[in-house]
This record gives sequence, structure tokens and C-alpha cells, in this order.
Amino acid sequence: YSSNINGLGTLRILEAVKNNGLSKKTKIYQASTSELFGNISDTYLKETTPFSPRSPYAVAKLYAYWIMQNYKEGYDMFTCNGILFNHESPRRGEDFVTRKISLAVARIKRGAQQCLYLGNLDSKRDWGYSKEYVEVMWRMLQQDKPEDFVIGTGESHSARDFLEEAFKSVGIEIESNGKQGVEEEYIRKDTGEVVVKINPKFYRPTEVHVLLADASKAKKHLGWEPNVKFKELVDIMVIEDLKKIDGEINGTQRKFLGR
Repeated sequence: YSSNINGLGTLRILEAVKNNGLSKKTKIYQASTSELFGNISDTYLKETTPFSPRSPYAVAKLYAYWIMQNYKEGYDMFTCNGILFNHESPRRGEDFVTRKISLAVARIKRGAQQCLYLGNLDSKRDWGYSKEYVEVMWRMLQQDKPEDFVIGTGESHSARDFLEEAFKSVGIEIESNGKQGVEEEYIRKDTGEVVVKINPKFYRPTEVHVLLADASKAKKHLGWEPNVKFKELVDIMVIEDLKKIDGEINGTQRKFLGR
């Protein structure tokens, strides 16, 4: 599925534009990904860093990246890749770890959930705010010549950092039991309840440990740099999920009361 949508899906769009004589009227942006880099040893990853994908998704995205390059060079089409590092918002799907955390923390705060189950807490990502990243996508398409850009904040934080910051956002103090791997748990200080457990089914078979962007090219050529920092991003997501949970609770109460 991932290969069909992310790889061949890009090819189908390119072919549709070319075969319908729209090549000179159309600019095509491809949502590329930092997952292309895999576990490359470079600290900061930029446009010239070699790729080493470690998942079927990343491999499919690598195909999309190179087919965009092929059509740009072979058919003189305006095609560009935005190599975006993780970008999050309250609209993120609930199966992504950041939204899974923000939603669960909101539910725990409101008493609608007891425990959150996660996988590897120590993988690090360069997390930015999606709203700002959509703006830079638009800026890429305003250029006279197509170019690829790495987009990120230049800061790396672990899933553990995101988890702890999310609980801080709602005023709940938690602490780890200090154990490693699947034995680790996070305990709520005020009640002594276990609110986070590790489930090995959420581990990735081929984990990418650290991703960190060097977006200096985007700053220089597009005049873009992020304003929303990590803590603010977590707060934005948790606050919106609190509103969502409050709406669900109020809706359930009205239904129960027959209103």
C-alpha cells in the first residue's frame, strides 16, 4: 500500500501532467521525508546528505524523490521535493505517536483514560509545527527554478521528551520507575497510578534513532525559519485535544440527560 501510494502515486501525477500537455503550466510539489536519511551518522542532515531508508515507507518515498528528479531533468518540468522533518499539529492522525500522546494525556487529565501504551521512548526527532511547514511548501513553488529543500527546526527531542512535556502541559507530575525497556513505567505523583506502560508491539523492526535537520538552505533562499518551538508545539496539541475531550464529555452528558 505504501509503495503504491507514495511511490507510484507520484509517478501517476507526473505522467498525467506530462501526457496532458500541462508541463509548462504546472508546478509539482512532492512531500518528501526525513525518513530517507535513515541512520546516517551525520549530526545535521541536509540536501547533500546521502540517503539510507530503513522502512518500506521510506523506500517508497526514495522512489518518489528520484522520479521527481527524473521528470525535472528529462522533461523540463517544475518538480521539487520538500524533505520535511516531522511536522505535527492537532490535525495529526491519532495513530502517530505525538497525537497519540497528546490525546491520551488530555483523556487522562479528564479521567476518560487510565493508561497510555507506547513503544521506544528514546528515538529522537526534529519536530516542528505543520502550519509553518505548509507555508514553506508554498514558498518552494513560488521560485523561478525548482529546487529541493530540507525543512526542520534544527532541534531534536525524544518521544520521552514529548511525553513528559505533554503531562506538564496539563499540570500532572509523572516520574519513571527507573527500569529499562518493557519494564519501564511512568507513575503519576499525586495518585501513585501507573499512567504510561511500554508495549513491545509498538517497537519498529528497523528503528531510526535520531533525525536532525540543517535547514540553512531554506533560510537563505526562501527566507524561512520556524517560530514555534518544541514546548509551544506540545502545548498547542494538548490544549486542542483537551477541547476535543471536553466536547465529547459534554456531548455524552447532554445525550444522557436527553437534551
